[in-house]
Amino acid sequence: MKLYIAKNEGAVGKRIALDDMILTKDLPTAAGSRMLDGYMSLFDATVVEKAMAAGYAIDGKLNVGEFGIDLMGETSYYGAIATDGHLVSAAAAAIEDGATAVLSLDVNGAPRRAAAQSGTVCVKPTYGTVSRFGTVPAACSGECVAVTAGTAADCEALLDVVAGYDAKDGTSLPDALRGEAKPIRRVAVLTALTDGVDAETVARIEAAKAALSKNGIEVAKIDGGELIAARVAWNILMSAELCNNVSRYDGIKYGYRTPSYKTIDELYTNSRTEAFGAFLKTVILFGSETLSTDTYMKVYDQALRVRRVLVEYFKSLFETVDAVLLPACSTCAYEENVDPELAFTENLYTAPASVTGLPAVVFGGVQLIGDAFSDKALLQLADLCEKEGK
Repeated sequence: MKLYIAKNEGAVGKRIALDDMILTKDLPTAAGSRMLDGYMSLFDATVVEKAMAAGYAIDGKLNVGEFGIDLMGETSYYGAIATDGHLVSAAAAAIEDGATAVLSLDVNGAPRRAAAQSGTVCVKPTYGTVSRFGTVPAACSGECVAVTAGTAADCEALLDVVAGYDAKDGTSLPDALRGEAKPIRRVAVLTALTDGVDAETVARIEAAKAALSKNGIEVAKIDGGELIAARVAWNILMSAELCNNVSRYDGIKYGYRTPSYKTIDELYTNSRTEAFGAFLKTVILFGSETLSTDTYMKVYDQALRVRRVLVEYFKSLFETVDAVLLPACSTCAYEENVDPELAFTENLYTAPASVTGLPAVVFGGVQLIGDAFSDKALLQLADLCEKEGK
């Protein structure tokens, strides 16, 4: 049970922590997996280079769930972080320990869930605005480098530093597309995604609505039931892409190698069997089946079609509202021994932004999703609501 997988004891000044999915040449990167235990990169991720050039010091590498796909780090090879029987956010613990902010790879919404439960602020930026070069690939069509901090202002400051075009990332978008987002004047609460959440989460939604109204934001209600399909679509796409990405870990080029093998097949099989955790194996099997000849068109292709429908749904929605308000998770705390497969149902709340690439900001225990490139407008609104609550 570790908070930091590796710590930079000499870090001073504006310190930021990185989750263990972001490569650093001076600290090991394991992606929460035995497969990469002790792996040293030959280079720093682009976001690390940019942060350091702006005067931030790297505090260390934080514990993360295996390849970042679980709820909140419970599948890590190094053990979950827990207090009083409940999972604890590594990012929140690092901020409490003095870090200014944390950079994480948001694959399946874990940083946003962690921020909602810890009362911190997290921004998952518009897909393509922050370089993924130097991150451990998991689900490349939706994962983003997210920023978590104690305040929206600290989030915005670091996001400004790490955002921008990067020629080394094929999905990086030109800076000219970012532009200036229009102010957020009207927010819709997605009632279909508030059913089934606990009482404390409901209270946080009501508090956010009140804060928005006090700041002159018109708050409306819509059903938003169409977005329920995002969960299944993202689970299919994430599993398929993860299955493809982890195929590189074969016990030969780098990573864990089994000591027990006689044939090449045994080397592959034993290395992966011994190094991968149970939940990751489940996702790999599901992804493999999804990409098989018999199910590709019936499952994977349909998920891609659902993604397109959801993108168009949001496009239509943002003609009448500027953002939508919804929970980031169904509960304010997870049990330490939670079934990791809950990550496939809890992402009901985080999948809409993941599958469409839209920006999302978590503050006050709730989540705002806005139109593409509205990242700063969402953060500025979160900042207003923070001040309202003080």
